[in-house]
Amino acid sequence: MPTERLINALQSFGVRLSDARAGVASRRGGAGPSDHKAMTIAGRTVMVPVHTGTAFESPFLVRRPDPDGVCEIEHEGVVIGRATFPGKPRFYALSTFDGVPYSKIAVLHGRDVLATTVLQTCIRYQSRTKTCQFCAIGQSLAAGRTVARKTPEQLAEVARAAVLLDGVKHMVMTTGTPNATDRGAAILCESAFAVKAAVDLPIQAQCEPPDDDRWFARLKASGVDALGMHLEAVTPEVRDRIMPGKASVPLARYYDAFAAAVPVFGRGQVSTYILAGLGDVPEAILAVAERLVGMGVYPFVVPFVPISGTPLESHPAPTPEFMHAVLRPLAELLARAGLVSTDIKAGCGRCGACSALSSYERASA
Repeated sequence: MPTERLINALQSFGVRLSDARAGVASRRGGAGPSDHKAMTIAGRTVMVPVHTGTAFESPFLVRRPDPDGVCEIEHEGVVIGRATFPGKPRFYALSTFDGVPYSKIAVLHGRDVLATTVLQTCIRYQSRTKTCQFCAIGQSLAAGRTVARKTPEQLAEVARAAVLLDGVKHMVMTTGTPNATDRGAAILCESAFAVKAAVDLPIQAQCEPPDDDRWFARLKASGVDALGMHLEAVTPEVRDRIMPGKASVPLARYYDAFAAAVPVFGRGQVSTYILAGLGDVPEAILAVAERLVGMGVYPFVVPFVPISGTPLESHPAPTPEFMHAVLRPLAELLARAGLVSTDIKAGCGRCGACSALSSYERASA
């Protein structure tokens, strides 16, 4: 099975683990990727669901690592591949000057990405009529695995240690939405400024489109290298149903924000996260992707993963066939436009661990 198809299938079905202790501890709840575990397959580190209902019944089983750390991947008893697990990062053993474990400030995603949710609360999360139904941002906070607000000083301290001790190559800063004006841009500015003053680390910031386009220049001046403004769903009817609060920011505002942000950050350095499987058909996703690519925006399409404890915990994940129908033509579209994940300075698209898209890119190059 080609690598891109194998990763695609694993991310759709999830896997059962013979030894859940192998590699970095998996995460439950919180800002995504949640209920996943990092695995390295054919040189690519990817996030694969392990705690979802689909994963518990998956036809894929990952065996216990051998003495060299290599695991066999089985499909209904037949070995179809091998994988390894990234080790626990050394910075997890440390605590900040004010006594907070580093792992509560930022975590390792994929192989070499430091990720943090600067503000672990959202103005919409506690409202049944406004919350994004796939969101689990409050779960890790309620479980005591993180803190509600990471200070700029804490983020700078952890980022510097992650670079020095574990060779982290870039950083993702996301945030819950604190207000209906800057929508988190101000918090991200002060956070990025502090990190860049401590260590030379490329940063992607992620927030909803702020109400004023001048925030893009401010983010750039603060040290943000790449920007993510995430659509999640691409058609108004799906957005209204799945994320009624976030849908109050209309698609037109997203497109205006993309058009204003690309000249600031550069072509390919602005991206959007699209969750395939929420109800948008492949044709709709690809039509929006074509428009975005034409604007210089990288559409990072990932399979939806139902997270326990959310309103969509029983919603089915997209099938491998569905994802293949999106990712293969999307990779070809990106190749024709010269937008490739390896050119992104920082963030989810560059990491690529939550989707098989970058593997499809390589296959169509």
